[in-house]
Parts: sequence; structure tokens; C-alpha cells
Amino acid sequence: MPRVSAAVLNYNGRELLEVILPSLAAQDYPDFEMVVVDNGSTDDSLDYLRERWPQVRLVDVGGENTGVAAALNLAVSSCRGELVALLNNDIELDPRWLSELVLCLDRHPPAGMVACKLMRYRQRDVFDGAGNVFMRSATGWQRGQGQRDVGQFEEEEEVFAPTAGAALYRSQAFEQVGPFDESLWAYFEDVDWGLRAQLAGLRCWYAPKAVAFHMGSQTTKGDANPLYFELQRRNTLALLVKDVPVAFMLRNAHRILFHQVLGLLYSARAGKLGLHLRALRSAWRAAPGWRAQRREILGAGVGLSEFNRFVSKRR
Repeated sequence: MPRVSAAVLNYNGRELLEVILPSLAAQDYPDFEMVVVDNGSTDDSLDYLRERWPQVRLVDVGGENTGVAAALNLAVSSCRGELVALLNNDIELDPRWLSELVLCLDRHPPAGMVACKLMRYRQRDVFDGAGNVFMRSATGWQRGQGQRDVGQFEEEEEVFAPTAGAALYRSQAFEQVGPFDESLWAYFEDVDWGLRAQLAGLRCWYAPKAVAFHMGSQTTKGDANPLYFELQRRNTLALLVKDVPVAFMLRNAHRILFHQVLGLLYSARAGKLGLHLRALRSAWRAAPGWRAQRREILGAGVGLSEFNRFVSKRR
């Protein structure tokens, strides 16, 4: 049984697999298996994997795309290792990526997850993110995103959570916290899971020597895809309804409102106000289910000081 299972999520990413899989196979950590979860691809990804990568264990969702959160859950349930590495298909890994994450997790037994130094694929001295932070506006953000690397994130330190596109988890953490929330479908599912993990007492560390390069939105196409644009707007509200104590919302109401209004103005200027309003309607319809989850997540209540422990002090 391998100690680590490294699972790549794929959807119509035939050309992307030509980058991520060789870099994963070239890892200097010896004790791991390679898994690809294919989420309903209609290109030739499956044929490519079967013909060119027989050593990869293929998990085929079959049928249509089930969403990122559901694919992540299938990846976790399919992995056999004590540790689970989750990867998007639009990533290239430094050869020491996995070994550095494992070493970091071994140094910090209370941690349930480790974030890596994620750089832009085409601007390799610019950060895509150095671990997620949770802001007082009640949303997640990738630390350092867009900043040029001048040594500002070279310390091994605690962060809020990793982005699930390139991270290492203890498999036991999923038993303790539960799966990714499939009602979110895509976007912020890793922030939501990170909030639940922190509230369950798990910690996350950042490993600066574990380096990966992210192409960015190669599968979802980001704001250019109406579905994913809508999900981004809807799921920021899911975090509020599901995971954030009332005391925190009251204390930071002006920041939360400013963030939401700013997002609305951005949508209007981009000609996507209709999509934004549709996201609000979708959030309203999903709210009863999210409130039921809230009772399980927050229980009788989470104190403000306990919640603020992992909240960034930045505005």
C-alpha cells in the first residue's frame, strides 16, 4: 500500500495531461501511486490515459461532468494512501513538490493539510498563491496572488487552508471533517472545507519549498464561462450562510457588505449583471439546505475569538 495517493482531476484536459502527468511521475518521493479521476471528458483523454499511462489508476466518472466537489470526493474515496495529494490538471510540479509536502506534514502532527508555493505557469516569478487566507469580508483569497516573488513567503508557517488544486491532506482529515460540499459544485468548495476543518480543530501549514506552477482556469475558463461566473458569486454567499458565526458577521458587516456590493458593481461593468442576479436567486433557493448544514457545522455556537484565530488581519 503506498503511503501517498496523488489524484489528478481531469475534464477534457488531454493536452494538460501531457504536462501534469510527466511532472508527477518525476517526483523524487518514492512511495506514491498516481490516480486520475476523469469527470465525463468528451475528448480523447481516456484513450490517451489507457494507451500512454498504464501505470496510472484511472477512475472514470462516466456520463456527464459531476462538478469539481463531487470529483474531489470521488478522488478521496478512491485513494488508498495514508496521505492524499489533490491536483488540478492544469499544474506542473517541481520534482521535490511531493517530498517537501510530506516532510512538512510529518513535522507538524496536528496539521491535517499542507499548502504549497503555487506560481504562475507563464510568469514563474509571480505568485498564484501561497496558501489560502480567510478575510474579514468572509471570503477566501490566495495569499500573495499576483505578487512578484521577492522572498516574502519563504517561511514555513500556519495558513488558513490550501487550494485543493495542489495540496496534501491526511486521509483521516476527511473522516473527521467530512467530504467537500457537492451543493457548491465548483468554486470555494476548498474554502468551505477549510473552514470546517479549522472549526474541527485541524491546522494547515504552508511548505515554501514545495513548488508548483498553475496555468489557471484552463478547464473552467473562469469568468468567461457563464456557469462558473455564476457559481463564484453564489458560493461566496454559501460561506456566509453555512460557516460564519453571526457575531463575526455583525462585527464585520461593513466589510462583508462592501465586498458583496463591489462584486455586484464588477458584474454590472462586465455586462454580467443578469448572471449575478441569477446567482443571488440560486443562493436564495439553496439557503434552506445550507442553514441545515450550518447547524451541524457551528452547533450550539462558535465564539468570536475562536473563529478569529484563523482570520487574516488584512482588510
